[in-house]
Amino acid sequence: MASSCNGQAETRSKTEQDGAAVDNSATFKDPLFFIDGQLCQHLREIYQDKSGDLWFGTNVYGLMRYDGGTLEYITKQEGFSGGRVTGIAEDSEGNLWVATGFGLNKYDGHSFSIFKEEDGLLNSEIWSMYIDSGGVIWIGHNEGLSRFDGTKFKNIAIPKPEVKAPNTVYSANRITDIAEDQAGNLWLGTDGYGIIRYDGRTFTSLTTADGLCDNTIYDLMVDQKGNLWIGTFWGGVSKYDGQTFTNYTRDGLVNGVEAGDFYEDTNGDIWFGVENNGVYRYDGKAFQHFAQADLSGASILSIHRDREGRFWLGGWGGLFRYDKGIFAPVTKDVPWE
Repeated sequence: MASSCNGQAETRSKTEQDGAAVDNSATFKDPLFFIDGQLCQHLREIYQDKSGDLWFGTNVYGLMRYDGGTLEYITKQEGFSGGRVTGIAEDSEGNLWVATGFGLNKYDGHSFSIFKEEDGLLNSEIWSMYIDSGGVIWIGHNEGLSRFDGTKFKNIAIPKPEVKAPNTVYSANRITDIAEDQAGNLWLGTDGYGIIRYDGRTFTSLTTADGLCDNTIYDLMVDQKGNLWIGTFWGGVSKYDGQTFTNYTRDGLVNGVEAGDFYEDTNGDIWFGVENNGVYRYDGKAFQHFAQADLSGASILSIHRDREGRFWLGGWGGLFRYDKGIFAPVTKDVPWE
């Protein structure tokens, strides 16, 4: 199932530029970053499945799997849709679901199935995916929100709140991220229209008029205490406790304005990246800032802690690992110790 990748895609590949799919030749190199020795330079998603395999989703080079000894590059040749990877999750039956800019992929351990518009999905350019506590798959895309129960899609119309001069990045209907709280409510990030809470029947919006720092949402996460962490494109990092917003960027505790990729570890510490400003860890009392030169330039897009307690960080600039107080770049040379 594997194909090799030595900095060049062996098959015809696609990338997204200015929000549109563009064909590229077999010698395509990522126009944003190309660093010899790295894992194809632009990593968006990191996930460890139940068997312990690590999966890495890239911006243009497909999907990668590391089983502890071998690194596999999975492309369209193996049945994968291709396109930017924007979400990876495993369901209760062990199927791996991969959201991309070219549809929703299901991998059953042997082969891929791809779901697109012809299968009932409203839009194939997916930006967010979440499997809720009931096993329902929620998909955020350029035209709003869809739910998939494993058999059929239901497309849900999202009402827009009144926002003066929304600062939309890609699409006014785009759902940028999805999170679930302990009560089963979904929290939806939008592209210029703030945050929307969906309880399965009604929608409640939160915008800058309610104290939100920025209406263009990048990332959302509900922590163990029930707080909603919010990363935005132009307002930095905030926390919402259900009543009030705390804006850590405005308060001078976090540098940079485009932030997100939240991860809560087993100690309850909150980790996140800020574009061109490295990585932060919050222990509930204070922020620790990791800003070594190569990490800051990487613009971290994903953070994940494996079963051995090591942190993996991916972004513009490749893959990094944090272990025993040290951040180190990870290259194609395997096995990784």
